[in-house]
Amino acid sequence: MDKQNRKAIIAGNWKMNKTATEAAELIDALIPAVKDAGCEVVICVPFTDLVTAVAKTKGTNIHVGAENVHFEKSGAYTGEISADMLTDLGVEYVVVGHSERRQYFAETDETVNKRAKAALAGGLKPIICVGESLAQREQGVTEELVRMQVKIALNGVYSANEYLTRVNLMKAYKEDSRTPIMKSKSVAVVGGGNVAMDAARCAKRLGAENVYIVYRRGMAELPARKEEV
Repeated sequence: MDKQNRKAIIAGNWKMNKTATEAAELIDALIPAVKDAGCEVVICVPFTDLVTAVAKTKGTNIHVGAENVHFEKSGAYTGEISADMLTDLGVEYVVVGHSERRQYFAETDETVNKRAKAALAGGLKPIICVGESLAQREQGVTEELVRMQVKIALNGVYSANEYLTRVNLMKAYKEDSRTPIMKSKSVAVVGGGNVAMDAARCAKRLGAENVYIVYRRGMAELPARKEEV
């Protein structure tokens, strides 16, 4: 990672505070206060404030985030909000795994992982929260605990390049499923594991005749059988 090109982000989590009317007033006061900020400014607001926040911050340097997201796209999950619902409103960020969600609402490392992956798949930028309780800090297990939380939260999350390759291939196929868009009959997918296999299957669906997964040692041809991506 190029640390010199990393951008600082300051995100404020409003928790269960501010009505939509109060949110509008606070954002009006916040806009001039942060207009020259040398970092990315994010406000993560309650669900009822999202429409107001997105409208009020349009054209400013303030980005809007939600405070939680469900890991399913839709279904019988009363009271929950999906990633698609948030992006449709213009939301960019979402908090997942906050300590209060873990403490009061039975959030686990595994559900944090599912929410993070759902957020990424939906085009959101997840703010993944990790950390220890006071008791755990006093027991001296902070480092081990945080390391475990991070590993589980990011389990199965692709690197930026792998993720974009997979998403772009799938989008290209879905945009026009009637017409193959591959210009070359042979395509090489660099990488390994499920990510490379998914990308290779996408390429086959897009019209490539010969698809190879390139490992560090040689090449393995993708099985000819048809599989859903």
